[in-house]
Amino acid sequence: MSSKKQPVGYLPDERPPIVELIFFALQQIVVMFPATVLVALITGFHVSTTIFASGLSTLCFILITGRKIPLYYGSSFSYIAAIASIMGAEQFSSLSLNDKISIAQFGIVMSGFVSIIAGLIIQRTGRKTIDKILPATVTGSIAIIIGLSLAKNAIENAAAVPEGFATPLGQNMAWVISLITLFSTIIYSVYLKGRLSQLPILFGLFTGYIAALIIGQVTGVPFVVFDTIQTNSLISIPEFTLPKASWAAVVAIMPIAIATIPESTAHIYQLDIYVNDLAKKKGSSKNYNIADKLGLNLIGDGMGDIISGLIGGPAGTNYGENISTMAISKVFSVPVLILAAILTMVISCFTPLINVVYSIPTAVIGGLSIYLYGVIGAQGIAIMMDRKVDMFNSKNLAIIAIILVIGLGGSYGFSGNGMIPMFGVEFPALATAAIVGIVLNLLLSIGENSEEK
Repeated sequence: MSSKKQPVGYLPDERPPIVELIFFALQQIVVMFPATVLVALITGFHVSTTIFASGLSTLCFILITGRKIPLYYGSSFSYIAAIASIMGAEQFSSLSLNDKISIAQFGIVMSGFVSIIAGLIIQRTGRKTIDKILPATVTGSIAIIIGLSLAKNAIENAAAVPEGFATPLGQNMAWVISLITLFSTIIYSVYLKGRLSQLPILFGLFTGYIAALIIGQVTGVPFVVFDTIQTNSLISIPEFTLPKASWAAVVAIMPIAIATIPESTAHIYQLDIYVNDLAKKKGSSKNYNIADKLGLNLIGDGMGDIISGLIGGPAGTNYGENISTMAISKVFSVPVLILAAILTMVISCFTPLINVVYSIPTAVIGGLSIYLYGVIGAQGIAIMMDRKVDMFNSKNLAIIAIILVIGLGGSYGFSGNGMIPMFGVEFPALATAAIVGIVLNLLLSIGENSEEK
Protein backbone atom coordinates (compact mmCIF):
# COMPACT_ATOMS: atom_id res chain seq x y z
CA MET A 1 0.00 0.00 0.00
CA SER A 2 1.19 3.48 -0.85
CA SER A 3 1.91 5.78 2.07
CA LYS A 4 0.86 8.74 -0.02
CA LYS A 5 -1.96 10.77 1.44
CA GLN A 6 -5.24 10.55 -0.49
CA PRO A 7 -5.96 13.92 -2.16
CA VAL A 8 -8.98 15.77 -0.80
CA GLY A 9 -11.75 16.47 -3.26
CA TYR A 10 -14.96 15.18 -4.82
CA LEU A 11 -15.45 14.09 -8.43
CA PRO A 12 -18.73 14.80 -10.28
CA ASP A 13 -20.36 11.47 -9.36
CA GLU A 14 -19.28 11.57 -5.69
CA ARG A 15 -21.51 12.88 -2.89
CA PRO A 16 -19.97 14.45 0.22
CA PRO A 17 -21.40 13.70 3.71
CA ILE A 18 -24.50 15.77 4.51
CA VAL A 19 -22.84 18.48 6.62
CA GLU A 20 -20.09 19.03 4.04
CA LEU A 21 -22.71 18.90 1.29
CA ILE A 22 -24.62 21.82 2.85
CA PHE A 23 -21.52 23.98 3.34
CA PHE A 24 -20.23 23.27 -0.18
CA ALA A 25 -23.66 24.20 -1.58
CA LEU A 26 -23.71 27.46 0.39
CA GLN A 27 -20.25 28.26 -0.98
CA GLN A 28 -21.53 27.82 -4.55
CA ILE A 29 -24.52 30.10 -3.81
CA VAL A 30 -22.26 32.80 -2.34
CA VAL A 31 -20.15 33.08 -5.51
CA MET A 32 -23.15 32.91 -7.87
CA PHE A 33 -25.34 35.43 -6.08
CA PRO A 34 -23.66 38.82 -6.69
CA ALA A 35 -23.45 38.58 -10.50
CA THR A 36 -26.91 37.03 -10.89
CA VAL A 37 -28.53 39.70 -8.73
CA LEU A 38 -26.53 42.46 -10.44
CA VAL A 39 -27.83 41.42 -13.87
CA ALA A 40 -31.40 41.65 -12.52
CA LEU A 41 -30.76 45.10 -11.05
CA ILE A 42 -29.14 46.44 -14.24
CA THR A 43 -31.79 45.06 -16.61
CA GLY A 44 -34.80 45.87 -14.38
CA PHE A 45 -35.88 42.24 -13.98
CA HIS A 46 -37.40 41.11 -10.67
CA VAL A 47 -34.56 40.04 -8.34
CA SER A 48 -36.38 37.19 -6.56
CA THR A 49 -37.63 35.82 -9.90
CA THR A 50 -34.10 35.97 -11.31
CA ILE A 51 -32.74 34.07 -8.31
CA PHE A 52 -35.50 31.43 -8.56
CA ALA A 53 -34.92 31.06 -12.32
CA SER A 54 -31.20 30.52 -11.70
CA GLY A 55 -31.88 27.62 -9.35
CA LEU A 56 -34.59 26.05 -11.51
CA SER A 57 -32.49 26.33 -14.69
CA THR A 58 -29.50 24.74 -12.92
CA LEU A 59 -31.65 21.78 -11.81
CA CYS A 60 -32.99 21.32 -15.35
CA PHE A 61 -29.48 21.65 -16.82
CA ILE A 62 -28.17 18.92 -14.53
CA LEU A 63 -31.09 16.60 -15.38
CA ILE A 64 -30.83 17.25 -19.14
CA THR A 65 -27.09 16.56 -19.12
CA GLY A 66 -27.57 13.30 -17.20
CA ARG A 67 -25.83 14.61 -14.02
CA LYS A 68 -22.50 14.38 -15.85
CA ILE A 69 -21.51 18.07 -16.12
CA PRO A 70 -20.95 19.98 -12.85
CA LEU A 71 -21.94 23.52 -13.88
CA TYR A 72 -24.12 26.19 -12.29
CA TYR A 73 -26.43 28.35 -14.42
CA GLY A 74 -26.59 32.06 -13.61
CA SER A 75 -27.57 35.31 -15.34
CA SER A 76 -25.16 36.25 -18.13
CA PHE A 77 -23.47 39.65 -18.49
CA SER A 78 -23.22 39.06 -22.25
CA TYR A 79 -26.95 39.73 -22.67
CA ILE A 80 -27.17 42.88 -20.52
CA ALA A 81 -26.85 45.42 -23.34
CA ALA A 82 -29.32 43.54 -25.57
CA ILE A 83 -31.92 43.12 -22.80
CA ALA A 84 -31.44 46.73 -21.66
CA SER A 85 -32.04 47.92 -25.24
CA ILE A 86 -35.47 46.27 -25.15
CA MET A 87 -36.30 47.41 -21.61
CA GLY A 88 -35.38 51.01 -22.50
CA ALA A 89 -36.71 51.08 -26.08
CA GLU A 90 -38.82 54.11 -26.94
CA GLN A 91 -41.45 51.96 -28.66
CA PHE A 92 -42.11 50.17 -25.35
CA SER A 93 -41.87 53.25 -23.10
CA SER A 94 -45.62 53.34 -22.39
CA LEU A 95 -45.73 49.72 -21.21
CA SER A 96 -45.57 48.53 -17.60
CA LEU A 97 -42.42 46.93 -16.20
CA ASN A 98 -43.92 43.43 -16.42
CA ASP A 99 -44.95 43.97 -20.03
CA LYS A 100 -41.40 45.05 -20.93
CA ILE A 101 -40.01 41.99 -19.16
CA SER A 102 -42.47 39.78 -21.06
CA ILE A 103 -41.27 41.16 -24.40
CA ALA A 104 -37.61 40.64 -23.46
CA GLN A 105 -38.48 37.11 -22.30
CA PHE A 106 -39.50 36.16 -25.84
CA GLY A 107 -36.02 37.04 -27.16
CA ILE A 108 -34.42 35.11 -24.28
CA VAL A 109 -36.49 31.99 -25.00
CA MET A 110 -35.61 32.16 -28.70
CA SER A 111 -31.91 32.56 -27.88
CA GLY A 112 -32.13 29.23 -26.08
CA PHE A 113 -32.98 27.52 -29.35
CA VAL A 114 -29.75 28.89 -30.90
CA SER A 115 -27.68 27.11 -28.22
CA ILE A 116 -29.69 23.90 -28.61
CA ILE A 117 -29.22 23.86 -32.41
CA ALA A 118 -25.48 24.53 -31.98
CA GLY A 119 -25.29 21.70 -29.45
CA LEU A 120 -27.04 19.26 -31.79
CA ILE A 121 -24.68 20.21 -34.64
CA ILE A 122 -21.64 19.66 -32.42
CA GLN A 123 -22.98 16.30 -31.22
CA ARG A 124 -23.44 15.24 -34.84
CA THR A 125 -20.07 16.46 -36.16
CA GLY A 126 -17.97 15.51 -33.14
CA ARG A 127 -15.17 17.16 -31.18
CA LYS A 128 -12.77 17.33 -34.13
CA THR A 129 -14.97 19.92 -35.84
CA ILE A 130 -15.34 22.06 -32.74
CA ASP A 131 -11.58 21.87 -32.12
CA LYS A 132 -11.06 23.24 -35.62
CA ILE A 133 -13.49 26.13 -35.05
CA LEU A 134 -12.66 26.71 -31.38
CA PRO A 135 -9.04 25.66 -30.72
CA ALA A 136 -7.33 26.32 -27.38
CA THR A 137 -5.96 29.64 -28.73
CA VAL A 138 -9.56 30.88 -28.99
CA THR A 139 -11.15 29.26 -25.92
CA GLY A 140 -8.15 29.99 -23.69
CA SER A 141 -8.02 33.64 -24.76
CA ILE A 142 -11.77 34.02 -24.24
CA ALA A 143 -11.50 32.58 -20.72
CA ILE A 144 -8.76 35.14 -20.01
CA ILE A 145 -10.82 38.12 -21.19
CA ILE A 146 -13.93 36.87 -19.36
CA GLY A 147 -12.00 36.96 -16.09
CA LEU A 148 -10.08 40.17 -16.72
CA SER A 149 -13.05 42.07 -18.21
CA LEU A 150 -14.71 41.65 -14.80
CA ALA A 151 -11.71 43.14 -12.99
CA LYS A 152 -13.34 46.59 -13.03
CA ASN A 153 -16.44 45.22 -11.26
CA ALA A 154 -14.27 43.50 -8.66
CA ILE A 155 -12.20 46.60 -7.84
CA GLU A 156 -15.24 48.91 -7.79
CA ASN A 157 -17.08 46.51 -5.48
CA ALA A 158 -14.02 46.30 -3.22
CA ALA A 159 -14.17 50.09 -2.76
CA ALA A 160 -17.97 50.31 -2.37
CA VAL A 161 -19.41 52.14 0.65
CA PRO A 162 -23.03 52.34 1.84
CA GLU A 163 -25.07 55.14 0.29
CA GLY A 164 -24.54 58.45 2.09
CA PHE A 165 -21.23 57.38 3.66
CA ALA A 166 -18.80 58.14 0.80
CA THR A 167 -16.42 59.90 3.20
CA PRO A 168 -12.66 59.27 3.40
CA LEU A 169 -13.33 57.16 6.52
CA GLY A 170 -16.04 55.11 4.76
CA GLN A 171 -13.88 54.55 1.67
CA ASN A 172 -10.84 53.54 3.73
CA MET A 173 -12.88 51.11 5.80
CA ALA A 174 -14.35 49.56 2.63
CA TRP A 175 -10.81 48.83 1.44
CA VAL A 176 -9.90 47.37 4.84
CA ILE A 177 -12.91 45.01 4.66
CA SER A 178 -12.25 43.94 1.07
CA LEU A 179 -8.53 43.36 1.72
CA ILE A 180 -9.27 41.32 4.86
CA THR A 181 -11.70 39.25 2.77
CA LEU A 182 -9.26 38.82 -0.12
CA PHE A 183 -6.16 37.87 1.86
CA SER A 184 -8.00 35.66 4.35
CA THR A 185 -9.53 33.75 1.41
CA ILE A 186 -6.11 33.32 -0.20
CA ILE A 187 -4.59 32.19 3.13
CA TYR A 188 -7.42 29.70 3.66
CA SER A 189 -7.10 28.30 0.14
CA VAL A 190 -3.31 27.94 0.37
CA TYR A 191 -2.75 26.84 3.97
CA LEU A 192 -5.86 25.00 5.16
CA LYS A 193 -5.49 21.23 4.94
CA GLY A 194 -7.88 18.30 4.74
CA ARG A 195 -11.64 18.92 4.59
CA LEU A 196 -11.32 22.55 5.67
CA SER A 197 -9.27 23.31 2.54
CA GLN A 198 -12.45 22.86 0.49
CA LEU A 199 -14.27 25.85 2.00
CA PRO A 200 -11.91 28.83 1.52
CA ILE A 201 -14.51 31.02 -0.22
CA LEU A 202 -17.10 30.53 2.51
CA PHE A 203 -14.51 31.06 5.27
CA GLY A 204 -13.22 34.16 3.51
CA LEU A 205 -16.75 35.54 3.28
CA PHE A 206 -17.39 34.88 6.99
CA THR A 207 -14.10 36.56 7.91
CA GLY A 208 -14.90 39.64 5.82
CA TYR A 209 -18.48 39.72 7.12
CA ILE A 210 -17.33 39.65 10.77
CA ALA A 211 -14.76 42.36 10.00
CA ALA A 212 -17.53 44.49 8.43
CA LEU A 213 -19.74 44.03 11.52
CA ILE A 214 -16.93 45.06 13.87
CA ILE A 215 -15.83 48.02 11.73
CA GLY A 216 -19.47 49.12 11.39
CA GLN A 217 -19.90 49.11 15.18
CA VAL A 218 -16.68 51.05 15.77
CA THR A 219 -17.01 53.64 12.97
CA GLY A 220 -20.81 53.91 12.62
CA VAL A 221 -20.63 53.13 8.88
CA PRO A 222 -23.46 50.59 8.25
CA PHE A 223 -21.72 48.09 6.00
CA VAL A 224 -24.11 45.32 7.13
CA VAL A 225 -27.85 46.06 6.78
CA PHE A 226 -30.57 43.45 7.36
CA ASP A 227 -33.67 45.26 6.05
CA THR A 228 -33.02 45.73 2.33
CA ILE A 229 -36.48 44.32 1.55
CA GLN A 230 -38.89 45.91 4.04
CA THR A 231 -42.01 43.82 4.51
CA ASN A 232 -43.83 42.05 7.33
CA SER A 233 -44.37 39.03 5.13
CA LEU A 234 -42.20 35.99 5.85
CA ILE A 235 -42.87 34.36 2.48
CA SER A 236 -42.57 36.36 -0.73
CA ILE A 237 -43.32 34.30 -3.84
CA PRO A 238 -41.35 35.52 -6.91
CA GLU A 239 -43.33 37.46 -9.50
CA PHE A 240 -43.57 35.25 -12.59
CA THR A 241 -44.38 36.65 -16.04
CA LEU A 242 -45.03 35.01 -19.41
CA PRO A 243 -43.27 35.85 -22.72
CA LYS A 244 -44.96 38.06 -25.32
CA ALA A 245 -44.01 37.58 -28.98
CA SER A 246 -41.84 40.40 -30.34
CA TRP A 247 -39.59 40.46 -33.40
CA ALA A 248 -37.66 43.38 -31.89
CA ALA A 249 -36.69 41.21 -28.92
CA VAL A 250 -35.67 38.33 -31.22
CA VAL A 251 -33.42 40.59 -33.34
CA ALA A 252 -31.82 42.24 -30.28
CA ILE A 253 -31.32 39.24 -27.99
CA MET A 254 -31.23 36.03 -30.04
CA PRO A 255 -27.86 36.61 -31.83
CA ILE A 256 -26.01 37.01 -28.49
CA ALA A 257 -26.38 33.25 -27.97
CA ILE A 258 -23.91 32.65 -30.82
CA ALA A 259 -21.27 34.69 -29.02
CA THR A 260 -21.70 32.76 -25.74
CA ILE A 261 -20.78 29.42 -27.37
CA PRO A 262 -16.99 30.04 -27.09
CA GLU A 263 -17.52 31.00 -23.42
CA SER A 264 -19.32 27.68 -22.75
CA THR A 265 -16.59 25.84 -24.66
CA ALA A 266 -13.90 27.45 -22.51
CA HIS A 267 -15.79 26.46 -19.35
CA ILE A 268 -16.14 22.84 -20.48
CA TYR A 269 -12.42 22.59 -21.30
CA GLN A 270 -11.54 24.13 -17.93
CA LEU A 271 -13.68 21.56 -16.14
CA ASP A 272 -12.22 18.70 -18.17
CA ILE A 273 -8.68 19.66 -17.15
CA TYR A 274 -9.41 20.05 -13.43
CA VAL A 275 -11.76 17.06 -13.01
CA ASN A 276 -9.46 14.61 -14.77
CA ASP A 277 -6.46 15.98 -12.88
CA LEU A 278 -8.28 15.28 -9.59
CA ALA A 279 -9.34 11.82 -10.81
CA LYS A 280 -5.71 11.03 -11.65
CA LYS A 281 -4.48 12.23 -8.24
CA LYS A 282 -7.17 10.18 -6.49
CA GLY A 283 -6.06 7.10 -8.39
CA SER A 284 -9.34 6.76 -10.27
CA SER A 285 -9.18 4.87 -13.57
CA LYS A 286 -12.31 6.64 -14.77
CA ASN A 287 -11.97 9.22 -17.57
CA TYR A 288 -14.77 11.77 -17.28
CA ASN A 289 -14.49 13.01 -20.90
CA ILE A 290 -16.22 16.28 -20.03
CA ALA A 291 -14.69 18.03 -23.07
CA ASP A 292 -16.53 15.57 -25.32
CA LYS A 293 -19.85 16.69 -23.81
CA LEU A 294 -19.71 20.21 -25.26
CA GLY A 295 -22.76 19.59 -27.46
CA LEU A 296 -24.73 18.25 -24.49
CA ASN A 297 -23.63 21.26 -22.44
CA LEU A 298 -24.94 23.69 -25.09
CA ILE A 299 -28.25 21.84 -25.25
CA GLY A 300 -28.53 22.10 -21.46
CA ASP A 301 -27.50 25.77 -21.57
CA GLY A 302 -30.14 26.48 -24.20
CA MET A 303 -32.82 24.73 -22.15
CA GLY A 304 -31.70 26.84 -19.20
CA ASP A 305 -32.37 30.01 -21.23
CA ILE A 306 -35.78 28.73 -22.31
CA ILE A 307 -36.80 27.81 -18.75
CA SER A 308 -35.49 31.07 -17.31
CA GLY A 309 -37.14 33.06 -20.11
CA LEU A 310 -40.49 31.31 -19.65
CA ILE A 311 -40.87 32.38 -16.01
CA GLY A 312 -39.34 35.88 -16.13
CA GLY A 313 -35.59 35.44 -15.60
CA PRO A 314 -32.76 36.90 -17.72
CA ALA A 315 -30.71 34.85 -20.19
CA GLY A 316 -27.81 33.03 -18.58
CA THR A 317 -24.88 30.70 -18.93
CA ASN A 318 -22.76 28.39 -16.80
CA TYR A 319 -20.75 30.45 -14.35
CA GLY A 320 -16.98 30.89 -14.36
CA GLU A 321 -17.14 32.00 -10.70
CA ASN A 322 -18.56 28.60 -9.72
CA ILE A 323 -15.93 26.79 -11.79
CA SER A 324 -13.22 28.85 -10.05
CA THR A 325 -14.67 27.85 -6.68
CA MET A 326 -14.68 24.19 -7.71
CA ALA A 327 -11.08 24.46 -8.96
CA ILE A 328 -9.95 26.08 -5.70
CA SER A 329 -11.88 23.72 -3.39
CA LYS A 330 -11.50 20.54 -5.55
CA VAL A 331 -15.25 19.91 -5.12
CA PHE A 332 -16.81 19.03 -8.50
CA SER A 333 -19.70 17.06 -7.00
CA VAL A 334 -22.96 17.29 -8.98
CA PRO A 335 -25.05 16.63 -5.79
CA VAL A 336 -23.51 19.80 -4.32
CA LEU A 337 -24.80 21.84 -7.27
CA ILE A 338 -28.24 20.19 -7.05
CA LEU A 339 -28.52 21.21 -3.39
CA ALA A 340 -27.22 24.71 -4.21
CA ALA A 341 -29.94 25.08 -6.86
CA ILE A 342 -32.67 23.92 -4.45
CA LEU A 343 -31.46 26.24 -1.67
CA THR A 344 -31.34 29.14 -4.15
CA MET A 345 -35.00 28.57 -5.04
CA VAL A 346 -35.91 28.40 -1.32
CA ILE A 347 -34.00 31.62 -0.58
CA SER A 348 -35.90 33.44 -3.35
CA CYS A 349 -39.20 32.71 -1.59
CA PHE A 350 -38.28 33.76 1.96
CA THR A 351 -37.82 37.46 2.68
CA PRO A 352 -35.52 36.99 5.74
CA LEU A 353 -33.21 34.71 3.75
CA ILE A 354 -33.03 37.19 0.86
CA ASN A 355 -32.23 39.95 3.39
CA VAL A 356 -29.44 37.82 4.93
CA VAL A 357 -27.87 37.42 1.49
CA TYR A 358 -28.36 41.12 0.72
CA SER A 359 -26.69 41.98 4.04
CA ILE A 360 -23.33 40.75 2.72
CA PRO A 361 -21.39 44.01 2.20
CA THR A 362 -20.41 44.86 -1.37
CA ALA A 363 -16.82 45.34 -0.17
CA VAL A 364 -16.78 41.68 0.94
CA ILE A 365 -18.09 40.58 -2.45
CA GLY A 366 -15.39 42.74 -4.06
CA GLY A 367 -12.65 41.06 -2.03
CA LEU A 368 -13.86 37.63 -3.11
CA SER A 369 -14.31 38.75 -6.72
CA ILE A 370 -10.71 39.95 -7.09
CA TYR A 371 -9.62 36.37 -6.41
CA LEU A 372 -12.39 34.55 -8.29
CA TYR A 373 -12.27 36.65 -11.46
CA GLY A 374 -8.50 36.34 -11.52
CA VAL A 375 -8.79 32.56 -11.30
CA ILE A 376 -11.16 32.57 -14.31
CA GLY A 377 -8.44 34.36 -16.30
CA ALA A 378 -5.76 31.98 -15.02
CA GLN A 379 -7.87 29.03 -16.17
CA GLY A 380 -7.59 30.38 -19.72
CA ILE A 381 -3.82 30.07 -19.42
CA ALA A 382 -4.31 26.52 -18.07
CA ILE A 383 -6.33 25.59 -21.18
CA MET A 384 -3.52 26.72 -23.48
CA MET A 385 -0.87 24.98 -21.38
CA ASP A 386 -2.88 21.76 -21.28
CA ARG A 387 -3.36 21.78 -25.06
CA LYS A 388 0.32 22.65 -25.55
CA VAL A 389 -0.32 25.80 -27.59
CA ASP A 390 2.87 26.90 -29.38
CA MET A 391 3.36 30.49 -28.23
CA PHE A 392 6.09 31.02 -30.84
CA ASN A 393 3.72 30.26 -33.71
CA SER A 394 2.76 33.46 -35.60
CA LYS A 395 -0.81 32.27 -36.27
CA ASN A 396 -1.41 31.47 -32.58
CA LEU A 397 0.07 34.79 -31.48
CA ALA A 398 -2.13 36.70 -33.95
CA ILE A 399 -5.33 35.01 -32.72
CA ILE A 400 -4.50 35.43 -29.02
CA ALA A 401 -3.42 39.06 -29.49
CA ILE A 402 -6.55 40.08 -31.39
CA ILE A 403 -8.93 38.43 -28.91
CA LEU A 404 -7.19 39.92 -25.86
CA VAL A 405 -7.03 43.48 -27.19
CA ILE A 406 -10.54 43.61 -28.66
CA GLY A 407 -12.05 41.94 -25.58
CA LEU A 408 -10.22 43.97 -22.96
CA GLY A 409 -9.97 47.22 -24.94
CA GLY A 410 -13.68 47.08 -25.73
CA SER A 411 -14.56 46.28 -22.13
CA TYR A 412 -12.70 49.27 -20.69
CA GLY A 413 -12.64 51.75 -23.57
CA PHE A 414 -15.21 54.26 -24.79
CA SER A 415 -17.95 54.55 -22.15
CA GLY A 416 -16.66 51.56 -20.22
CA ASN A 417 -19.96 49.77 -20.87
CA GLY A 418 -18.46 46.82 -22.72
CA MET A 419 -19.64 48.06 -26.12
CA ILE A 420 -17.50 48.98 -29.15
CA PRO A 421 -18.97 51.74 -31.37
CA MET A 422 -18.18 50.95 -35.01
CA PHE A 423 -19.83 51.98 -38.31
CA GLY A 424 -22.74 53.59 -36.46
CA VAL A 425 -23.47 50.42 -34.47
CA GLU A 426 -22.40 49.26 -30.99
CA PHE A 427 -20.95 45.74 -30.71
CA PRO A 428 -20.55 43.81 -27.41
CA ALA A 429 -16.80 43.60 -26.71
CA LEU A 430 -16.62 39.97 -25.57
CA ALA A 431 -18.89 38.71 -28.34
CA THR A 432 -16.94 40.70 -30.96
CA ALA A 433 -13.60 39.41 -29.67
CA ALA A 434 -14.89 35.83 -29.79
CA ILE A 435 -16.32 36.11 -33.31
CA VAL A 436 -13.26 37.91 -34.73
CA GLY A 437 -11.00 35.29 -33.12
CA ILE A 438 -13.04 32.42 -34.58
CA VAL A 439 -13.10 33.95 -38.08
CA LEU A 440 -9.39 34.81 -37.98
CA ASN A 441 -8.52 31.27 -36.90
CA LEU A 442 -10.57 29.78 -39.76
CA LEU A 443 -9.00 32.13 -42.33
CA LEU A 444 -5.44 31.45 -41.14
CA SER A 445 -6.13 27.70 -41.15
CA ILE A 446 -6.90 27.60 -44.89
CA GLY A 447 -4.42 25.28 -46.58
CA GLU A 448 -2.91 24.23 -43.26
CA ASN A 449 -2.09 20.53 -42.84
CA SER A 450 -3.26 18.81 -39.65
CA GLU A 451 0.37 17.96 -38.86
CA GLU A 452 1.23 21.65 -38.79
CA LYS A 453 -1.21 22.44 -36.00
